[in-house]
Amino acid sequence: MFTGIIEEIGKIVTITNKSISLQAKKVLEGTKIGDSIAVNGVCLTVTNFVKDGFIADVSPETFNVTSLCKFKVGMAVNLERAVSVNGRFGGHIVSGHVDGTGIVKSFTKNGEFYNLVIELDKKEEKYVVKKGSITINGISLTVAEQNSNSIMVAVIPHTVENTSLKEIKNGDIVNIETDILAKYVEKFLSTRDNRSGISLEFLQQNGF
Repeated sequence: MFTGIIEEIGKIVTITNKSISLQAKKVLEGTKIGDSIAVNGVCLTVTNFVKDGFIADVSPETFNVTSLCKFKVGMAVNLERAVSVNGRFGGHIVSGHVDGTGIVKSFTKNGEFYNLVIELDKKEEKYVVKKGSITINGISLTVAEQNSNSIMVAVIPHTVENTSLKEIKNGDIVNIETDILAKYVEKFLSTRDNRSGISLEFLQQNGF
């Protein structure tokens, strides 16, 4: 589990269809083989260490679902270690299991802040709500506006300077993880999957 608070900007050293090696420093502190590190929001397992970095295996499914297939050598990526049980929880609950990808439509400065507009797929869009949490390339952000097929998030200067957002461009593919709580609510309230006896009729009768 992660929080979406980026610890370090790493760099891609090598990438194949089976593994990836990254330059990193801070996230290696206390890290052991088998530990999890989120790379642009994708939960990967450390399989080996190299000089000034680490190696992680990448499954075909991960390449298909995430933006890893677009990674290039030298590219900056957001890194975060899995949260410890006694760690501070500054963002929101992030699993590192990316739901899909979005497309950067615009990234503009608005006074001291920045507005980031992302085009979403329908399957992610239904889990997004205004003022709710969303993870973009591993960064915990808050939805400021929502349209039929896109969202806008307001980003503070600190986040831009301390993540790979400072290198983002229109047309870039980004990893999207929607709030896991929305998925549990959908599952719980689904009349098809629900096992608790709660139905649409029950909710209507009780004022929902």
